[in-house]
Amino acid sequence: MPEANGNGQPGEGHRLRSLTLVPRAAARSATKDFKSDQEVRWCPGCGDYAILAAFQAFLPELEVPRENVVVISGIGCSSRLPYYVNSYGMHSIHGRAPAIATGLAASRPDLSVWVITGDGDALSIGGNHLIHALRRNVNIKILLFNNRIYGLTKGQYSPTSERGKVTKSTPFGSLDHPFNPASLALGADASFVARTIDSDRRHLTSVLRAAADHQGAAFIEIYQNCPIFNDDAFAPLKEASATDQRLIKLEHGEPVRFAGGTRGLRFGPHGDLEAVEVTAADEDTLIAHDAHRADPSYAFALSRLDTSDFRHTPVGVFRQVEQASYDELMAEQIDAARSRGGPGDLAALLAGSDTWEVS
Repeated sequence: MPEANGNGQPGEGHRLRSLTLVPRAAARSATKDFKSDQEVRWCPGCGDYAILAAFQAFLPELEVPRENVVVISGIGCSSRLPYYVNSYGMHSIHGRAPAIATGLAASRPDLSVWVITGDGDALSIGGNHLIHALRRNVNIKILLFNNRIYGLTKGQYSPTSERGKVTKSTPFGSLDHPFNPASLALGADASFVARTIDSDRRHLTSVLRAAADHQGAAFIEIYQNCPIFNDDAFAPLKEASATDQRLIKLEHGEPVRFAGGTRGLRFGPHGDLEAVEVTAADEDTLIAHDAHRADPSYAFALSRLDTSDFRHTPVGVFRQVEQASYDELMAEQIDAARSRGGPGDLAALLAGSDTWEVS
């Protein structure tokens, strides 16, 4: 195991983590089997604790041996998570976790590959890697912990911080317009996009289960509280009345209802979704959720309901469509090439017609 520095951070130059795992019998694993011997070190009250606990408890459901589970992260508070999961994993470099996971998933389709990232790691320096992993539909599961702040570097504004956010790096308020992670993923035509909350373990686990069952890239945004640098960023969604009044829990095939069932959604004149009183609307205009709709525009419209005041915030699976994954297509292409020309010749490829000698 890599040693940690004085701040509980893995020491520089020791990012690769490769556990020696003892082969086990075929008996079903338990939560304790996925807990490493490392002391979990986040700030007291951090939402990462709840996500880690839910993730460790969920992994046995996969019925995949620990040695076939891989957890890859980038840089940030969330990216410590691989150290706390008793599996193979890598604490990689800033923003590049999707790229590393792509190579692994493409070359080892027998593995269950999970990416742990944050709003800064994934959407700033890692934005390009994220959108291309999603558009390629690589068979990886990406968990983006969104606390709307840079926590590890001590409280600077992030790509998801609201406009006007006062931080150490924006003492007069941020001028940036924030990303909506779900909208970004849908804009990249991701085949699976979902959102959940760190404090709702049952809902979080249900979304993890759906992502694991999906063949291809799965993107999950998790609202995660940072009690030190951005406390109560999602407080309106955690109030006692929030479940009824603010949260729109999406269930495929079910009518979309919230506010105690009194409000629903319908399409506006320009293709956007609007919240309306059920009793005042034509029943035929109210929508039922269709996560399997091939056109992502409906799921995108759902993602745009999310506002800075969390007046009506959808959670659950926005989109889940069947689409050939990158590793499947690559394997088919390799098989086809082999059937036509036999084993490949790497030396001949490198020294092809576009090379020459200089004397």
